[in-house]
Amino acid sequence: MTVAQNGVGQGKRNVLGVLVDVTDYADATERIMVAARERRGFAVTALAVHGVMTGVQDPAHNARLNSFDLVTPDGQPVRWGLNVLHSAGLSDRVYGPTLTLKVVERAAAEGLPVYLYGSTEPTLAKLVPALEKMFPALKIAGVEASKFRKSAPGEAAEIADRIKASGARVVLVGLGCPRQEVFTYAMRPLLDMPLLAVGAAFDYHAGLLKNPPAWMQKYALEWLWRLGLEPKRLWKRYVLLNPNYLARLVAQKIGLWKATPPAPATEPVEIFAV
Repeated sequence: MTVAQNGVGQGKRNVLGVLVDVTDYADATERIMVAARERRGFAVTALAVHGVMTGVQDPAHNARLNSFDLVTPDGQPVRWGLNVLHSAGLSDRVYGPTLTLKVVERAAAEGLPVYLYGSTEPTLAKLVPALEKMFPALKIAGVEASKFRKSAPGEAAEIADRIKASGARVVLVGLGCPRQEVFTYAMRPLLDMPLLAVGAAFDYHAGLLKNPPAWMQKYALEWLWRLGLEPKRLWKRYVLLNPNYLARLVAQKIGLWKATPPAPATEPVEIFAV
């Protein structure tokens, strides 16, 4: 099935007021790499239910998400939303950790250096050799752990200067949702390269988290797997947000709720997590 036939790459659609792209791995990866080659700022995130619901619960954040150049359906329920609401015909999600590997593979093949921002020093110490083992040609321009605090005045420009000075052409951001999306939104005007908010990709590829079995991923049960791994941290996210998401999806589908998307944000964010 070609791109034209299945509707992939044909723009954004409204899922609970958040604009999500009808895309697949090939389309998303190519769009990111084109921006990297052309030295264009390009904000990317992969949203599962939690990411979409952060927008539902915070209109200002929703507007920021709606300004992103590319928002992929990271979770199966988000893919279902595109299919149910808009007949998108998507056969698979575009999962952040997998998209990360596809982008890194292409960057390595094209000699485009990658910058890793976020997570902790111990995680990055495991992630870098893991990526280099998978992709021997990969050029890692720089590695910078999260400071786990709010930005100071002028710090955004300092971070941007470090990234540009490194020679990077792609930035992977692993700060967790929604901090990583706010960081990406804030930094996009300062950088002439794609920024990808990649969620738990750093932890997965560093070997600190295990992916669920393929059948659990196929039937949207990844949340149950992650809940079992981190119950104290994630129980509210999944036990409360998942039913809320499904109820709102039904309400949007049958017309009880218009879920009007806010206009894309344009105002800068002065203070954000770094």
